[in-house]
Amino acid sequence: MPFLGQDWRSPGWRWVKTEDGWKRCEPFSPALEDGNNQLNDISHTVIITGDDENEEVYNTEDCEFAAKKRKKDHFRSNTDSQCFYREKWIYVHKESTKERHGYCTLGEAFNRLDFSSAIQDIRRFNYVVKLLQLIAKSQLTSLSGAAQKNYFNILDKIVHKVMEDQYNPRLIKDLLQDLSSTLCILIRGVGKSVLVGNINIWICRLETILLWQQQLKNLQMNKQVNNGLTLSDLPLHMLNNILYRFSDGWDIITLGQVTPTLYMLSEDRQLWKKLCQYHFAEKQFCRHLIPSEKGHIDWKLMYFALQKYYPIKEQYGDTLHFCRHCSILFWKDTGHPCTASDPNTCLMPVSPQHFIDLFKF
Repeated sequence: MPFLGQDWRSPGWRWVKTEDGWKRCEPFSPALEDGNNQLNDISHTVIITGDDENEEVYNTEDCEFAAKKRKKDHFRSNTDSQCFYREKWIYVHKESTKERHGYCTLGEAFNRLDFSSAIQDIRRFNYVVKLLQLIAKSQLTSLSGAAQKNYFNILDKIVHKVMEDQYNPRLIKDLLQDLSSTLCILIRGVGKSVLVGNINIWICRLETILLWQQQLKNLQMNKQVNNGLTLSDLPLHMLNNILYRFSDGWDIITLGQVTPTLYMLSEDRQLWKKLCQYHFAEKQFCRHLIPSEKGHIDWKLMYFALQKYYPIKEQYGDTLHFCRHCSILFWKDTGHPCTASDPNTCLMPVSPQHFIDLFKF
């Protein structure tokens, strides 16, 4: 049962029900809790400093202030790590009310939704990378200083994951290209730039991005040694079925470079026609007809031509979800404290672009 706080109009403590009754959950580490307990023990005593004539008495309010300041200093001093939150969801509110003061920002949501853990899940990896790419294109300056630092910490983990696992390097290359282009534009406008922090920090970050790009350019795929059944051993109808399940044209072309058989299957006109029909409408076909030498429509060229003018459908294994009843953004696996009678009817999947749009005021 969540409470809004000591004052019901402001956010504050979180309470959970136990066998012994309701207990308050501290959102900080056990080490800090031990330190706070020591301060609480001192809070009811008289502390005397200096001579007897200049004695100073610290009451409970003074000790509570010292404890809060100690918590702030702890998080400020821990600059190398990102902020972690126990709740992996965030209430999305765009204006002040009597119950809540202020509004939710893009940077606050970025910090709260635990993207560092999400990139370790193969179902969410592409989703997080696409979200980082959209932020790099237009919303980088909307992030707070802490959120910008968290952004680059997550980006560093993504690059290391790709270097180790060789998983989808093309996607991260596109992200780094968009990010480096944005930073070059912002850094050149010194004085006009709205980036948080010293300009030298951003120059170092840009140099790091260029280093990552060079490392990905020189990335060598590890050759898999396997004496069992391989992709080439599968029958043609199964290989063709695999190709028909791809939703990205570049993935089809890449797979077609593995063997001559796969290349033959990847050039099938019907395959590219199905891909065009999946991503685009018939009205869009009529505007960009590309006939081949034999007079037939070249569906492969049609796909890449339409891709320049119209967005393609995006597919993700898992996405963030938004609860229309509670106005809470969360990962479906982690859940949220929903008060609706049937929570499943209130859920709505959130695309990366929709995530950005939620925080545009």
